[in-house]
Amino acid sequence: MDDFSPALAHGAIEEVFPDLFFVSGAMETVLQEVDWTFSRNMTVVRDGERLILVNSIRLDDEGLAELDRLGKVTDVVRLGCLHGRDDQFYIDRYHAEYWTIPGMEIEEGVQAPRCLTSDNIPISDATLFTFNTTKIPEGILRIDRAGGVLIACDALQNWLQPDQYFSDASTELMQTMNFFTPANIGPVWAQVAEPSGDDFMRLSSLSFKHVLCGHGEPVRDTADSDYQATFQRMFSL
Repeated sequence: MDDFSPALAHGAIEEVFPDLFFVSGAMETVLQEVDWTFSRNMTVVRDGERLILVNSIRLDDEGLAELDRLGKVTDVVRLGCLHGRDDQFYIDRYHAEYWTIPGMEIEEGVQAPRCLTSDNIPISDATLFTFNTTKIPEGILRIDRAGGVLIACDALQNWLQPDQYFSDASTELMQTMNFFTPANIGPVWAQVAEPSGDDFMRLSSLSFKHVLCGHGEPVRDTADSDYQATFQRMFSL
């Protein structure tokens, strides 16, 4: 047995855009003194023969074998403060570089990270957006593929309905909190981070067609207009 959190239930790795792979799985945690069981997503970016993991999810042995067939894991990227449970597992297994947004607090025992900045990104065709007004650091990557793909963590979500990874209690709670809303801003993240509309004004100026979120289904083809409508509704942009 290793010293890391165990692999939880998850699905297969799917290539959703060229050299961009997506896998959904379960998450169990305590937030705001409440037990939560819900789904989360990992995005795998293939850059040549290298694999960069964003919003990591520990895979089981079959999933790890599937991952290894795609390339070699060289980097782990943490975009949000509320994620990171499985980062050290991959850092240890693959001797990977660890990247986080400046100012992000790292848990005891986790490898000291490199700073992810606009000038220092381990993906050749990526740019970085960071929130300037939030109480906790959060970032979004834009990948220059398929017309522009954003990889988000908690700020942008797209849960349409509860899936097989949700407990009944979490489903009921999250329905009352409006989690199941297309092209959404994460409700708990918004409570904790307290973003202002200025950040979303800057975000809406990016050119993108698709979004891969830390939670929920991929948003394909119409992500720019879908999220612009959300920003307008929530911040009157």
